[in-house]
Amino acid sequence: MSEKKRILVVDDEPDFASIVQSNLKREGFDVEVAYDGKEAIEKVKANPPDAIVLDVMMPEKDGYEVCSELKRSEQYKEIPIIMLTAVADHVGSTRYSHADGMSMEADDYLPKPASAEEITQSVKRLVS
Repeated sequence: MSEKKRILVVDDEPDFASIVQSNLKREGFDVEVAYDGKEAIEKVKANPPDAIVLDVMMPEKDGYEVCSELKRSEQYKEIPIIMLTAVADHVGSTRYSHADGMSMEADDYLPKPASAEEITQSVKRLVS
């Protein structure tokens, strides 16, 4: 990578965010972390990243709200978003189901527990 790509990792679980951040840094990315959807939107507006790794279930604004807001914006709609969720595929009665995730405008969707390697591969695929 000639120019370091910036990745925003958004997850309300600090340990998980730290693991993803460490793995992406090891692969040569600059990584910033936000711990809720509101903070994520603020960080995107302050300094748009090259891609976003976005948890679904978070306080303030959930991942679906963040994804929808960014994808509706002319300024931010081209930023690739990888959505992560711990919700099981068989959950169909909530807005946090796999089907709902797939219907979002996200560029990739990984169920948790996604490995750091799976996340890194998705990021590389979307920003290279």
